Amino acid sequence: MKKVALTVAVLALGLAACEKKTEVTVDNNTVTTENTVAMDANAATDMANSADNAMDAAGNTAGAMGNSASNVGNAVANETK
Repeated sequence: MKKVALTVAVLALGLAACEKKTEVTVDNNTVTTENTVAMDANAATDMANSADNAMDAAGNTAGAMGNSASNVGNAVANETK
């Protein structure tokens, strides 16, 4: 009878230890997932900012090209006078 009681006690302690480790593992996995989501959101924001900057640069280049064309037109007009 003592062996059965001892075996049951050891198994109960083993299960309790496993349950605690499982809770810790779940908590760690939750934190890891939350961190990953936050990093993904930051990466998406960075990509959006990069795209916005690229669009601004393209607009600036187009504007500069327009100014250059206007300057060429003015130079031609000045030469024909």
